Amino acid sequence: MVLPFDDTYFMKRALQEAEYALEAGEVPVGAVIVVQDKIIARAHNLTEKLNDVTAHAEMQAITSAANFLGGKYLKDCTLYVTLEPCQMCAGALYWSQIGKIVYGAKDPERGFEAMGTKLHPKTKVLGGILDIEAASLLQEFFAKRRK
Repeated sequence: MVLPFDDTYFMKRALQEAEYALEAGEVPVGAVIVVQDKIIARAHNLTEKLNDVTAHAEMQAITSAANFLGGKYLKDCTLYVTLEPCQMCAGALYWSQIGKIVYGAKDPERGFEAMGTKLHPKTKVLGGILDIEAASLLQEFFAKRRK
């Protein structure tokens, strides 16, 4: 039996955000932050629109979730993000003390695991959820840019 609010359900919501990024000409990465099966933050990359290298989906989602909760710690929250977080985002996630990170596609070159970036010791990590769908959005984006 599939629960209505499982990792796949929330990753599909993050993929919707990634599609919004793709439509806007941004690298298609999307994120949602969930607490008690409720989405409290939705975001996608805004680096081009804001002309800001720090405007990754995860950073936008962290800020939005902290504002929603009225505090900087996200201990009881889960981040769903379509691409493995980079070193910068992993650092912010460390400081937010996020409870769990679920990501789609692995980033073997720039992901936090490849870079050896540490997360908060209590943060749980699960990768590979809808990774094929997430990777194909990225491949579509970069194929168009290389033409």
